[in-house]
Amino acid sequence: LDKGAYYTDDVTVIISLVGDIEGIVFYGFTTQAALNIASSMLGEHINEMNGLAQSGIAELGNVITGRASVKLSKNGFQSTISPPTMLLGKGATISTLDFPRVVVPLTSEIGSVTIHLALREASRQGANAALLKVPEAPGLKPTESNS
Repeated sequence: LDKGAYYTDDVTVIISLVGDIEGIVFYGFTTQAALNIASSMLGEHINEMNGLAQSGIAELGNVITGRASVKLSKNGFQSTISPPTMLLGKGATISTLDFPRVVVPLTSEIGSVTIHLALREASRQGANAALLKVPEAPGLKPTESNS
């Protein structure tokens, strides 16, 4: 477990989860690994992190996280994922605050990715807070909707 701040790789895809499981997933790549993976995914040589390469790498993170979300759902943990966010440039600091991260390095012949999972079961108190009735303040009355 890594409890410190996360420092971005050359290419980092970020996806959040909300629901019964909450948190964030980071996918970190070197530029060369991202280019190799994008080239393999797209079936053509990609030599720069252009929009097509970025889209391919972001979609890879989206597919992996989406499949994990489906598996979590089958085990009783409903979660929704955010659209992917991509950061280009090494060394940006991202704090996961009180979320320790599980770090999973994966290596293949076309490149490596390091996955950082900062996830936890959502607080039931927080999930139910939206269902609580808010008491009216003295002297204030709700306005009626015109719709």
